[in-house]
Amino acid sequence: MKIRTSVIALTLLAGAAIAADDNRTPVERGEYGPLDQYPGNPLYSAPIQVSEHVYSAIGATQPATFENHGHNNNLSFIIGDASVMVINGGSNDELAAALHAHIRALTDLPVDYVVSENGQRHAVTGNHYWQQQGATLIGQTDAQHEIEDRAGDYIATTRRARQDENYAVHIVDFDQTVDEALTVDLGGLAVELRVFGPAHSPGDMAVIVPADQVVLAGDLAFHVRMPPIFDETDSAGWVETFRDFQAYAADMLIVPGHGGPTDMATVTAGTLDYLLYLREQAQILLDEGGSLDDAYKIDQRQYAHWHTYAELAARNAGRVFTQMEFE
Repeated sequence: MKIRTSVIALTLLAGAAIAADDNRTPVERGEYGPLDQYPGNPLYSAPIQVSEHVYSAIGATQPATFENHGHNNNLSFIIGDASVMVINGGSNDELAAALHAHIRALTDLPVDYVVSENGQRHAVTGNHYWQQQGATLIGQTDAQHEIEDRAGDYIATTRRARQDENYAVHIVDFDQTVDEALTVDLGGLAVELRVFGPAHSPGDMAVIVPADQVVLAGDLAFHVRMPPIFDETDSAGWVETFRDFQAYAADMLIVPGHGGPTDMATVTAGTLDYLLYLREQAQILLDEGGSLDDAYKIDQRQYAHWHTYAELAARNAGRVFTQMEFE
């Protein structure tokens, strides 16, 4: 028994030593999935057919890396009888061109519209490519403000991510902005653009295909990947917005901004339930006179299996706590 115990102890010590010496990030260790699923192509994965008219290239549920080519959100498209609508321009022109090649393999119809689900870099930086193809660029009004405010950062971040100081990046404005809702006819197929309210980031907008009972929810809804909470995220508003979204799309197939197609129950657990938990824990700290340092230590181990947990959990808790101090 003593020998066996010693062997186990030595094995545990050896494992601990290896873990201590492992300075790789969770991405590098493969905790958030393969670095790339589509070798030889800028896309992280090839598009899949979601419904009769909707296709989506599911991005990596990990931070943007050189290996995933910045394809860490879902790039989708809808094919009507007369034209095609793309959802998210991508984080660079190469990704946009790669997605376009897949569209051309399915249809000769033109891409007449490109809708950005928000104003984040991976939703808008590839819009330049689509503009060159003659597409009308559409986004929510607040997303346009994000583009104007962050253009320089988007250029620098994209070049850093591609490890090329001269990488070609062109940030372009939307041709048309939406405040609340817009319906676009793709030829025998109506597509609704709808702003449910404040959510993950300024300019969040969902795209609905009623004929297919599909909603491309963008970053209004999450699963697999931990929802990021930014300084500008209105967590209280996001809770109410999500409840409106629940009522509207309860029985629809959900294509979130990150992660594969799923149902409302799954994105509710991955979004609303998480927001409510963080806000509840932050409120307890506020009631007890806790500090920001205490907020960073909020126990989120139940979410440790989510991708980007290591990067976002403590930061999310701190931001929710700080925001709630002033609610």
